[in-house]
Amino acid sequence: MKNENKMSPFIFLFLFLVTLPPSLGQTDYAPYFYDNGPSSTNGNMALFSISEDTPVGTQLYILNGTDPEGEAVWFGLTFEKGTKEYLRVDPTSGNITLIQELDREKQSEISAFVSITDGRNKVVESIQVFVTDANDEQPEFLNLPFTVDVPEDTAAGSSIYRVQAVDKDMGSGGSVTYYLQGTTKFTIDGHSGVLRIKPGETLDYETTATHFVTVVAKDGGGQYKGKPQVLTSTATITINVLDAQDTPPSFIGTPYVGYVYEVSVPGSEISTVFAKDGDEGNPNPIHYSITNGSEGVFTINSTSGCISLTAYPVTLRNELYEINVKATELGPSEELLDYYTMTVVTVRVVDLNNHPPTFYGENGPQSQFQVTMYEHPPEGEILRGLKITVNDSDQGANAKFKLRLVGPGRVLRVVPQTVLNEAQVTIIVEDSDAIDYEKGKSLTFKLLAVEIDTPERFSATADIVIHLLDTNDNTPRFTSEYYIARIPENSPGGSNVVSVTANDPDSGLWGEVKYSIYGSRSDLFLIHPSSGIIYTQAWATLDAEVKSKYNFYVKAEDTEGKYSLAEVFVTVLDVNDHVPEFDNSLVERTMVIGAPVRVEAIDADAGSPNNIIEYSIMQADPDNIFDINAETGEIKLKSYIKSMDIVQSITKQKDCRWSLVVQARDRGSPSFSTTAVVNIDITEATQLKGSMAAFLLQSRDNPMKALGMVAGVISILVGVTVLISTAMFLRNTKSNRIMPARRIIIRRRPPRDRKPWTFNVPFRGGGNDSSNKFVVADPEAGSVNLNPNNYSGPQCSRSKPKPSPPRAPCLPPPSCPPPSSNPRPSERPRPWAEVPTVSGALTSKGSRRSSQSREINVSSESSRIPVSSALVSELKMRLEQKIIESNSSYY
Repeated sequence: MKNENKMSPFIFLFLFLVTLPPSLGQTDYAPYFYDNGPSSTNGNMALFSISEDTPVGTQLYILNGTDPEGEAVWFGLTFEKGTKEYLRVDPTSGNITLIQELDREKQSEISAFVSITDGRNKVVESIQVFVTDANDEQPEFLNLPFTVDVPEDTAAGSSIYRVQAVDKDMGSGGSVTYYLQGTTKFTIDGHSGVLRIKPGETLDYETTATHFVTVVAKDGGGQYKGKPQVLTSTATITINVLDAQDTPPSFIGTPYVGYVYEVSVPGSEISTVFAKDGDEGNPNPIHYSITNGSEGVFTINSTSGCISLTAYPVTLRNELYEINVKATELGPSEELLDYYTMTVVTVRVVDLNNHPPTFYGENGPQSQFQVTMYEHPPEGEILRGLKITVNDSDQGANAKFKLRLVGPGRVLRVVPQTVLNEAQVTIIVEDSDAIDYEKGKSLTFKLLAVEIDTPERFSATADIVIHLLDTNDNTPRFTSEYYIARIPENSPGGSNVVSVTANDPDSGLWGEVKYSIYGSRSDLFLIHPSSGIIYTQAWATLDAEVKSKYNFYVKAEDTEGKYSLAEVFVTVLDVNDHVPEFDNSLVERTMVIGAPVRVEAIDADAGSPNNIIEYSIMQADPDNIFDINAETGEIKLKSYIKSMDIVQSITKQKDCRWSLVVQARDRGSPSFSTTAVVNIDITEATQLKGSMAAFLLQSRDNPMKALGMVAGVISILVGVTVLISTAMFLRNTKSNRIMPARRIIIRRRPPRDRKPWTFNVPFRGGGNDSSNKFVVADPEAGSVNLNPNNYSGPQCSRSKPKPSPPRAPCLPPPSCPPPSSNPRPSERPRPWAEVPTVSGALTSKGSRRSSQSREINVSSESSRIPVSSALVSELKMRLEQKIIESNSSYY
């Protein structure tokens, strides 16, 4: 412990020596600011000024100073506690930035403290920053709102008010001038703001009691954010015009009308007038008096203006009085002033409206009038059965009223429509069609009389009842324009077909309807004259197969011959009463393997399903060989029978002739059927490819179809030839060429020289391929086998000599010698000699290779169709014969 106490003073001494600065014994001077004057932007910011419109964030100043020892210095900027801080300094650079908006009118100086320090010594200075003015304040009016009361008799040019406005800005921006907006009766001094009435203008309370004037205060302008700016303010001056006694009184509610009635007594009030002073701001009381026209029978209350009667109405000699009434202003002492006005009060002596209108008949007052008449009277006819008189016992306007009919519109009208005292009432027909007995046996109207110009509006009513008598004015009408009926063909005679109905709304005998039937197709039908039931004749027999549609007309007629027509359409419904029939009970057919044969039965019934036939095989020998299409009747071999080898393996017969029984059954109810025996020869034919083969196959049962197509082709060729010849003839005629007469002689080859076209149609009995082809023998190219399988079995050759196609005649020379100027008659060209002749020839096919390739291509594109060789030969022969005949007739 003693050793520790001895070491403590040495420790403190060591620490003191360590903390001593190295410059111990040298003088340390404080830093200081540069003072560059008020116009400088760096230094100690002494006497610095800033405009109040300076934007926030602007760099204003740079604090600048130094330390005598050359050490680094830092800057500071502080404000007194409780004051707003407008500036901020960067400690290192000394840049001072504006951080809040300035407003000179609120604070013209900013007090702050700037400091500079080197870390040990700190110097603080107090600064004053002056905020300079910018023109940012509008003039402000004092003592708002501006309200002025001015008597209306104030002289022009008089001063009535002074407007004051101040501008907080300094200099020109704080000066204020005044002017008025719009056109008014007032003017203002631009500098003093004194408001006056314009010279030559007057105020009138009765015209305009209040004026609203807009005054504008404008400052002298100044700079704001670098741009010149002029600011203005506006205020409204309310000028109340005070009334003065300068306007006479005026009557309110003119014109005035009064009435004296027959029950009036002396003292009765007739009318009341009212006037008021024209100076409404300060009105005077009014005094009323009668100046003329009373004739001693009327008087007026001087204060209230009430006019009263002073005599009994029976003593009045006039029906109309015009009373002149005067209204005069009274002064403060009840004296009559010079301001007054006049008016006229019209008084009528009238009858009292105490009698309503009344309707009268032949026997006095009456409230109902009746008449009987036929329906549909002519328009404009007067209902003479009505004797109506209307009367009002009052006088004058009290006896004036209107007449009106209330009921179905525009059926009747009443004459007259306006009545004074009394009139005879006439009712006239306007709409004849509306007066219809069938719509109603009676019509009821209200005849109304209503006073026009009376406050009581007295009225009276009377019922007009019209009883109608019927006439034959309607034509019987069928319930429909046409009727559609259906009846089975097996219906017996006298069967009902349809019932027609016609209505005639007329009554009695006029409403009875008689029916009859018309038309060329109505001989099988009758109609009951009263009930309208249509039925067939007792002897009639309907047959849908003979005729299934009938149409005729029925007539509905009343007792006076008025009638209408309707059309009836009758359809005879088919009944299954015919049995399907084959052409023969024994049918012979030849079937090429792969191609079907067809049997057909006909059912004479008119419609389906009675005439729809279904086919079936009832019996076949051998069995299970054939299939039949139930709808078309096509019979074909089973799919596994594809060649004659299979056929011969089924039957031992060499001729391959099979029989089957085919049934044809219709779909009617009950259903009928019939059967036929079909003998079918089975054969096998070479298949011909191409579109011609398909056409010949389709035409095997109808050779005229193929012949027609050939004739059509020939006709087209002949037509083209004629057109070409005609065109060449016209061309030669225009060129004025005269051609020498030439005769074309055609030598036909004798029939013995013609080489026939030979079709070799082999029928093979063996082999697995049934798609054999036609073999055509060409006299020049030799026999060509078109069978791609090159079957070389035995063939059946059927040939028939055919005439060769005609050859084209020799053409004339290309040029002719020019004709002489005068040709001999024998040498004159004939028109037909100029017509060129165009002919053609049928050439044989190309080489065996080309024919075979083309036939093979056709075979690849179309299906193989077996064709009868005999049919092909016959069609080919007819085609060639037709071509020869056409060429012969042409040449």
